[in-house]
Amino acid sequence: MGLSTAFGQSYTDNLIGTLLAIFGNLLVSISLTIQKLGHVTLAGTNDARAFYRTKTWWCGFALTCVGESANFTSYAFAPLSLVAPLNAVSLLTSSILGFIFLREKLKAKEFAKRYGLSFLGCLLTIGGTFLFVSFGPNPREKLDAMNVVKHTVSWPVLLYLFLEIITFCLLLYFYKRRRYNYLVIILLLVALLGSVTVITVKAVSSLLVLTIEGSLQLLYPIFYVMFVCMVASAVFQARFLSQACALHDSSLIASVNYIISTSFAIVAGAVFYQEFNHEDILHISMFLLGIAVCFLGAFLITRNRKRTKGFEPYATMDMATGVPTLHCRRSVVPPDGSFSYGTLVNDSVTPAPPPAPAPAPAPAQASPITQDLKTD
Repeated sequence: MGLSTAFGQSYTDNLIGTLLAIFGNLLVSISLTIQKLGHVTLAGTNDARAFYRTKTWWCGFALTCVGESANFTSYAFAPLSLVAPLNAVSLLTSSILGFIFLREKLKAKEFAKRYGLSFLGCLLTIGGTFLFVSFGPNPREKLDAMNVVKHTVSWPVLLYLFLEIITFCLLLYFYKRRRYNYLVIILLLVALLGSVTVITVKAVSSLLVLTIEGSLQLLYPIFYVMFVCMVASAVFQARFLSQACALHDSSLIASVNYIISTSFAIVAGAVFYQEFNHEDILHISMFLLGIAVCFLGAFLITRNRKRTKGFEPYATMDMATGVPTLHCRRSVVPPDGSFSYGTLVNDSVTPAPPPAPAPAPAPAQASPITQDLKTD
């Protein structure tokens, strides 16, 4: 009787956490679309911060806060391996809202030709989400402070954290010292930090919810340790992600980051919170199948997006000498004492080399009077 009651309670908690995560991701995607519409409306204004004074931007910001709060609370009810893949809902909703509000109107045949793969990706994402939600893990453990400490000091978790730290240090060495700015390396750094973020978010959220329910958990030091780790990992994760956006295409980052980060989050939930210990092979296999289908759908959604060029050659004029210089490699800031006067849009044409500086004029011959003076 007690086992069936615990199972029913955990099933109800899973349902609440899943609905909160879906609701939060929907609100976040809607808020981003609203803010994007505000930026598009004010695209021609000279004031770069004019959107701060619009109701549209503040409405989107408020929806973002509500959505992220719902996502944060969902970790207290549903398992980590179930909440993390639900970020696909945000990707799916953003794609649909982009087709409705931010795209030009096309005929049916042109739409099918241009966005057929994206539409197929939406269908796969919906099907994959249904699969992994239906066959997701259903842990029966109430996560209080003592259980968090027990999981933290267990040998699988310590081994996992040790391997994660070693991997992170190696990737950081290749990225910072060897200047390997590959997208996979940066997103692996983001995913490693993200796995720490979701672990700590689940712990902090669970302890806060238990405190609100009447069981005080804020007196335990593990709460503050998890809170500090959550904030630090989230800040550095956002920093590496912004660097990836500055170096690579944003549509590719959206799909690859979702795939890598979700994979690491599922592994973290399985190792740290042991969420698959009581699941059979059939449920685990169907869950992984749903995750794989969702990954394929997310990749197809972002495949046909218009990609921005990472770099275009540009020319600068040196203010001191007046000599133009053609830059064919990425340069974040133009050299000192120079300004850019154009970009080369056509990449198929090899730019002509910069003109050689004109030879200095020969000195004028001295006048006869000056020569006489020098002779005297």
